[in-house]
Amino acid sequence: MEDLKLRKKNLIMFPLGTVGRDMVYNLFTSQLLTFVLFTRFLTAAQLTAITAIMVAARVFDALNGPIMGNIIERTRTRYGKFKPWLVIGILFTSLVVYLMFNTKLQGWGFVWFFGVMYFMYSIAYTMHDISYWGMVPALSSDANARNQFTARATLFAGIGGTSASILIPMLTAGSLTIGGSASVAYGRIALAVAFLAPLFLCFTIFGARERRDDMQEKAPPISLKKIFTTIFSNDQLLWVSLIFLIQQLGNNLVLGGIGSTYIYFEFGYTGGLYSLFTTVGMSATAFLMIFYPAISRHITRKKLMGLMMLISSAGYVLMFLPGLLLPAGNTVKFVFIVIGYMLSNFGQYCYYLIMMISIINTVEYNEYKTGSRDEAIIASLRPFITKFSSALVVAVTSFTYIILGVTDFTNRISTLEQSCTQGLITETDKLSQIAQVLQGVRSVQSAGLLIAMTLLPWLLMFLSYILYKRHYKLDEEEYERICGEIESRRRAGAEA
Repeated sequence: MEDLKLRKKNLIMFPLGTVGRDMVYNLFTSQLLTFVLFTRFLTAAQLTAITAIMVAARVFDALNGPIMGNIIERTRTRYGKFKPWLVIGILFTSLVVYLMFNTKLQGWGFVWFFGVMYFMYSIAYTMHDISYWGMVPALSSDANARNQFTARATLFAGIGGTSASILIPMLTAGSLTIGGSASVAYGRIALAVAFLAPLFLCFTIFGARERRDDMQEKAPPISLKKIFTTIFSNDQLLWVSLIFLIQQLGNNLVLGGIGSTYIYFEFGYTGGLYSLFTTVGMSATAFLMIFYPAISRHITRKKLMGLMMLISSAGYVLMFLPGLLLPAGNTVKFVFIVIGYMLSNFGQYCYYLIMMISIINTVEYNEYKTGSRDEAIIASLRPFITKFSSALVVAVTSFTYIILGVTDFTNRISTLEQSCTQGLITETDKLSQIAQVLQGVRSVQSAGLLIAMTLLPWLLMFLSYILYKRHYKLDEEEYERICGEIESRRRAGAEA
């Protein structure tokens, strides 16, 4: 009875903690490049440098993430091994986020500042992200319970991330811009998010209770050998990590900047339209956030992926064909693109949930093979993949912008934004002149953005589907068999 009560409490307190974290993640990952493009005048060299910084920071996370996981594994405190790092990480992250969006630096000075802050963010966010998701295996080893924790946590993560993706464009572009300019708006939003992230995480820190059986064991040494042995000896972890990386790259291209730029170029510099695009586009995922545990009890993961592949394919077709054939600014075109994104995102989000469960389940596979769970080290691969994929998204996005000449327009818009901030022109004049700038966008440029946000994500999603079917062996039946074998070993050891 006590375990059931604890699970119910954890199912409330644990997921609530991530609402603010995912506001931070959305602001820093999905909105950062848009912030840079529309508030800074960048040469091609400076944009390339910023792209290189973001990619380099993700490569840095290739070591930082697993090392942080190893540090968490050996942490021994009266508060467990996860919660101390939740506190340190979220406070550090909030400070970095505030500083990043509240600087007036321009040119190469901004690029250098950006580099320092971006690497600091990589370190800070990793601390609490690995700690947060590393708690899932420690909350329960029951397969259905894990589905519930994962789905519930992603539901609240979706609430945080979606709220940010809806409100930030509305409040930074168009007539509702806070303070009359994007620079001021982003600064104030960063302050609000930096406050909300620690506040929400208090629910997890003070309300959730994880298993602490291993707190009595001697702390394992921090060892790069241990990290690499754990990761590279787990073939299922390696495969699902590669598959997840491919899927996340395709999934995040729309929200990584290409989607907002395309909407602004095709339908006008109005944040409300992009907010509507993301709101409707992501609304269908709420169904999966709530009902995925029930669905997973009746449909196997591989069959579900096949169904989602068909749904997403239909969505990408609905986005691509009207987007290519109908004229810019056409209302019917916008409706088709929004509905198409909703369908494509529905399938992509289901893939995300499946990848989450698939990574977590390799903990038991690791215990089955080696006798050691290594939860935090394995959990560190998920945030690393997510962050590394976001860096690849930035690289693809920046390359697309350079090839298509997008910065020719964003630099002119940035100049107008700065003039408005300095009081040299009114907000009305700013919006009128931006509309004139966007009239110069050629159809080939818009078509290039459309291809990058439809055909490329579809190809990557299809590749991840094929690889998962062929190489991931821990389906529902095999996972239950492994858990049964582990339990038998435990009983035998207790009797001995």
